Amino acid sequence: MKKEDKSAIIAQIKETLAEYPNFYLVETAGLNAEKNSELRRACFKNGIKLLVVKNTLLHKALESLDGDYAELYEALHGPTSLMCTTVANAPAKLLKDFVKKDDVLPKLKGAYVEETIYMGADQLDTLATIKSKNELIADVIALLQSPAKNVVSALTSGGSKLHGILETLSNK
Repeated sequence: MKKEDKSAIIAQIKETLAEYPNFYLVETAGLNAEKNSELRRACFKNGIKLLVVKNTLLHKALESLDGDYAELYEALHGPTSLMCTTVANAPAKLLKDFVKKDDVLPKLKGAYVEETIYMGADQLDTLATIKSKNELIADVIALLQSPAKNVVSALTSGGSKLHGILETLSNK
């Protein structure tokens, strides 16, 4: 491969990594064509960008980005696929379902999620339980609405009780 081609690929990987805040390094080499196509379709459906990359080019792209990705460099051996996403837990859930269904690869090598590095396939359960930004916002809104709902329901029930008491007294 020519040096210009390598530079262009590194720039493309760097641009992709800059576009997505979270990425996973996955080994997909053991998948047959059917399973690979199934994984690609599932990634597309879930808004995950799946790229097969050369480790040395990915290493150079990571080095050129701001941030410390040194822990991920040890995962860059063997065939590597890059799963980029805006939703932090989407690839982990997808991989977990994919492995559960057939008990085959893909195998998680490492991940950079919410500015934290996770290494190894044993981190898949942890990554799958991470709440996405939208889920956290929904939890905060629910917590903020809870006291207001309690006040409104107390006022509503109190008003009907008071009205009932006054009506009973007026009838006597």
